[in-house]
Amino acid sequence: MSNQPTPIDPPSMVTSPAFAQGMVVPAGPVLFVGGQNGIDGDGNIVKGLGPQTEQALRNVKAVLAEAGTDPEHVAKLTIFLTAGVDPNEAYAASAAEWPHRTAVTVVTVPMSRPGILVEIEAVAAIPVN
Repeated sequence: MSNQPTPIDPPSMVTSPAFAQGMVVPAGPVLFVGGQNGIDGDGNIVKGLGPQTEQALRNVKAVLAEAGTDPEHVAKLTIFLTAGVDPNEAYAASAAEWPHRTAVTVVTVPMSRPGILVEIEAVAAIPVN
């Protein structure tokens, strides 16, 4: 059995190349990545939804790497978008920065902090060798 999450796509449902309907995660250590924003290493908020989405995903990947895992082991992403933004810009940025299929939920929320347009959480398996 692989130590990577396995996509579950029931034949009665539409299959997407971008996300899975569900993910089976093998037993073992699990990492919960707290909400990551479009804030760079100097603490500056990146301008624009697309760039913020890319930076938030890079921040998620940095936490994954520090924990000894990677995007291929992510079972779930939750993406919070500030109400009123065009989600297509975030989707395009996500596709460029995150080519891995995973279960995804996108939610529209009030702005959490001035200037923050997106926040991304992740749940990942940590491979055991």
